[in-house]
Amino acid sequence: MAETLEITTLRPAPGLTADDFVEANADIDAYLKRQPGFLWRRIVETGDGRMIDIVAYDSLPHARTGAAGITGEMADSPVHATIDHDSVDWQLTTALHHVT
Repeated sequence: MAETLEITTLRPAPGLTADDFVEANADIDAYLKRQPGFLWRRIVETGDGRMIDIVAYDSLPHARTGAAGITGEMADSPVHATIDHDSVDWQLTTALHHVT
């Protein structure tokens, strides 16, 4: 199975931290768990303070639907206030190699 990854790189909003961003994701985590094709999610922080949020789905159509809901169904989520929106880089891509 080829995983489709939603990869978002961002910085926390001014005055906020990576922990603030992670804590504000509680409702997004619950939303993702309800989405068809959702496999897993990881949030990491880089050495320069950027966040990389990776969500895996089982297909591109499921990834597109899940991602659309973050700004649609979940538009009122507190997570949106924790993001420096000018720093966001978002993409969907297919995993080329997977080792378990």
